[in-house]
Amino acid sequence: MARRSPLTLAALATAAVPGLDVASAAPLGGTGGEVDSALLGARDGRTLVIRVPRTPAAESEQSADLVAIRALSDGVRARLPFGVPRMLGQTPIDGTRAIVSEFVDGTPLRLAAMTPGLAASVGRAVAAIHALPTSVVADVGLPQLRAIDVMREAVTTLDRAAATGLVPAALLQRWERAADDSGLWQFTPTVVNGSLGASSFLAVGDSVTGLLGWARLHVGDPARDLFWLLGADDPELPEIAFDAYHQARGVHDRDIARRATFAAELELARWLLHGADRRSTEIVDDAVGMLHALLDRVSGDLVHPLASEPAAAVGMAEVDDLLERGVPRGPGSAA
Repeated sequence: MARRSPLTLAALATAAVPGLDVASAAPLGGTGGEVDSALLGARDGRTLVIRVPRTPAAESEQSADLVAIRALSDGVRARLPFGVPRMLGQTPIDGTRAIVSEFVDGTPLRLAAMTPGLAASVGRAVAAIHALPTSVVADVGLPQLRAIDVMREAVTTLDRAAATGLVPAALLQRWERAADDSGLWQFTPTVVNGSLGASSFLAVGDSVTGLLGWARLHVGDPARDLFWLLGADDPELPEIAFDAYHQARGVHDRDIARRATFAAELELARWLLHGADRRSTEIVDDAVGMLHALLDRVSGDLVHPLASEPAAAVGMAEVDDLLERGVPRGPGSAA
């Protein structure tokens, strides 16, 4: 199917939002090939975004995102120090639907360009999500995972990865020791976004202004929203973000950095499994290369059940890359 032009999308927007008078329409970058999108200027001064999924996977993601967005009431949004797009209307089109939502100002964050100030703002933004009452998730029937559920999901992932015969034995031993460390799993589940990566955040200067992508909202391990930071090249940035997070939460999860490191490493195993499930030699070979690169990085620490500081996995640029590619996620996945 040919991509829909901004003018076509503008016409759809007027059908989705009664009374909308569109004055301008322009392509919206950064949405990938699975979504047609446009940035719309209305004559009343508002700036809007319209998105139409092009694939079943994108449609599923959109549907899950809408459920989560509806859970974020005005009262919930008032607790967040950043904007969350509101849905303004929808209309059917070619077996799917076009969704029109508010535009939230800001530029998508790039991990390679993150500053210390922005890292701190990210930490505070994530802390605000985790401080939300769990009823936000429970009231709309989204997943609520206990610590043991998170641990079991990790074990299932590493067992499936081990069954491929392609994961280095030393890495499997490292992960098994982490899974068996009962202290690692002594945490209080919180509301988590569940699919955060650098591009989830919109920023102006050193401040997070918005957060996109809520399709995997659930109650679970707070480390799931922080592990992507470990892909930063500068080891100080994850530390700054984690410190700001703890200060904003007012509580200290002493093992959150270890669980974040474990989660980051398991993303490579998930990429391997994704390739195996799709029977893609290219993805499998890519994942195997990443796993061996990880082994080289952690080879001096294999006697420990993962290092105790977030800097242990710094340089895992593969993780940020995989998140941008949309690797199937862990607990709370909508897929």
